[in-house]
Amino acid sequence: MQLRYNYRLYPTPSQRQALAKAFGCARVVYNDGLRVQQDAHAAGLPYISDAELQRRVLTEAKKTPERAWLAEVSAVGDG
Repeated sequence: MQLRYNYRLYPTPSQRQALAKAFGCARVVYNDGLRVQQDAHAAGLPYISDAELQRRVLTEAKKTPERAWLAEVSAVGDG
């Protein structure tokens, strides 16, 4: 027997804004990581580990002026 649950969220306007910002950051980080992996593959380099990819894409990106806004979004949430 399989059970399925459906949940519906009704975020407040401020929660919508926070969700949009978080999802936007996630999309940018994912696309940056994908690009790094594809470039490495095209160059014949070995697979980049998750830890190294996170360091390159996220940690280093937060230090650049173009991606400094990534530091504004919490990775954990405000609870």
